[in-house]
Amino acid sequence: MDRLFYLNHPALDLHFTKNSKDFVVSEVPLYEFSGEGEHMILKVRKKDLTTWGMLQIFSEHLGIKAREFGYAGLKDKEGMTIQYISVLKKYEKAFEGFSHEKIKILETTYHNNKIKTGHLKGNRFFIRLKKVNPTGAMIMQNVLQIINDEGLPNYFGYQRFGREGNNFERGKAILEGKVRERNKKMRNFFISAYQSHLFNLWLSKRVEISKLFNSFTEKELFELFNMPKETITQIKKQESFFRLLPGELMHHYPHGRMFLCEDLEAESLRFVQKQVTPTGLLAGHKAAQATGIAGNYEKDIIKECDSFCDKMNGTRRFAWIWAEDIDYTYKEEQAWFELNFTLPKGAYATVLLEELTHQKAF
Repeated sequence: MDRLFYLNHPALDLHFTKNSKDFVVSEVPLYEFSGEGEHMILKVRKKDLTTWGMLQIFSEHLGIKAREFGYAGLKDKEGMTIQYISVLKKYEKAFEGFSHEKIKILETTYHNNKIKTGHLKGNRFFIRLKKVNPTGAMIMQNVLQIINDEGLPNYFGYQRFGREGNNFERGKAILEGKVRERNKKMRNFFISAYQSHLFNLWLSKRVEISKLFNSFTEKELFELFNMPKETITQIKKQESFFRLLPGELMHHYPHGRMFLCEDLEAESLRFVQKQVTPTGLLAGHKAAQATGIAGNYEKDIIKECDSFCDKMNGTRRFAWIWAEDIDYTYKEEQAWFELNFTLPKGAYATVLLEELTHQKAF
């Protein structure tokens, strides 16, 4: 999937492999566990296993059905993951003596409810980049400072689209009735990939518009866009890279409610202060839609899937996010650049990595 970068530095010549030594993700729970209750909480470290693969191993070794386990989010196969899962306390003894070369139980505690999908604040990442020369390291330090200050577009990562990048095509074919998928989970997965594809196309367009507002004069912009001069002026004077448009559906960040942007100047200031963020459409049934100029740029998405829109569950997604607690170390002797950062749930570390290095999907 092609995604438009918002920064303009050159592509960097370096090496990255998504393995358990060079890519580590640690879940940040949504809440503290109480230490008591009928559910046992396990802090688990896995290597080169999907979350489903890990749960299948637990199921086969311990005789507990996979559906008995709760988890906040699904993690990829490649790399090392530290995440939390829950299971009823009555199964506690089954874990005594459990051993597996790819799974280690780090800690256990208790809580009064099962962990459910979405019970996640975010994820903390460690990434090691190799064969990095001093010039590349300096560029990345500067880019990370910009990302820390300004944030980044919340694209869906390549993982959503499969190794060939065409999962969304199958999703569209399913919706059009051209392909049948009997497995309900896979059907939903492919349809979700199609929604993600449309979202990325929309977000790339909005990044392109923002680039134009950053690069051209008001007079030139008036010739490019069919907007009133007052609106051009309002958008042009915004401080953020990503330009808000009249009619945006905004969301308090990182938590809160969604609302219609009625005061462009006021919301653009709150956007710079990381208090609110614009949202983009994941097309489908009952999804709220932006209005005005912002809504016009969602019409292409709606038109693309209008005939089968009611077959998808629609929602909205943050268009712009911020990485937190960014830190890095450059080890010149080894030519390693090591970085740590935290992203909100649903955001992809590989998207930040691609923006940082201007390499596509490695």
